[in-house]
Amino acid sequence: MYERILFVCTGNTCRSPMAEGIFRQLAAQEGLNATARSAGVSAWDGSPISKHSADILQAKGITDKRTSSSVTKETVEWADLILTMTMGHKELLIRRFPDAIDTIYTLKEFAEDDPAIADMIALRHKLHSELQIKRALGEPITEAEQERARQADAALPGFDIADPFGGDRRSYEKSADEIETYVRKLIRKLRTPPAE
Repeated sequence: MYERILFVCTGNTCRSPMAEGIFRQLAAQEGLNATARSAGVSAWDGSPISKHSADILQAKGITDKRTSSSVTKETVEWADLILTMTMGHKELLIRRFPDAIDTIYTLKEFAEDDPAIADMIALRHKLHSELQIKRALGEPITEAEQERARQADAALPGFDIADPFGGDRRSYEKSADEIETYVRKLIRKLRTPPAE
């Protein structure tokens, strides 16, 4: 069971604070015993979240104040599940924290509830994890291994949530809607006990 979830984006001012706030609200409504934090791979600690993100959260009744924080070794060790907003964030975290490789996913890939896609995601995750470990250890990667990973990538839809940073309110709303869709799927998945 995952009880400590860390949402990660770039600056921790747009997507991951919205994911954290939405998750906390929906988890409380569902009686789910889980806590959440958020952080950014390139965040300035203590910066305010974006006005549009704060306004969208407030419109949903989520009023607690948030400021940005950067991903640290301590936050990674705190989390038993790390959900990023893009594959780029995921890959960066795996390079920085290779010991946490089994806890790092994108939000969209982890929450996916279509069994066929979930099986394809598991295969891709395994292939990419193997390549990341080899890279971290300085081991050579064969062309065949790279090709298998490329084929696994090509077979799946994208798993990035678009960054609304610098956009208008509508772009933030679109991002928040997508985040909420996948947070709802995530909560359903967390509430369902794993198959024996």
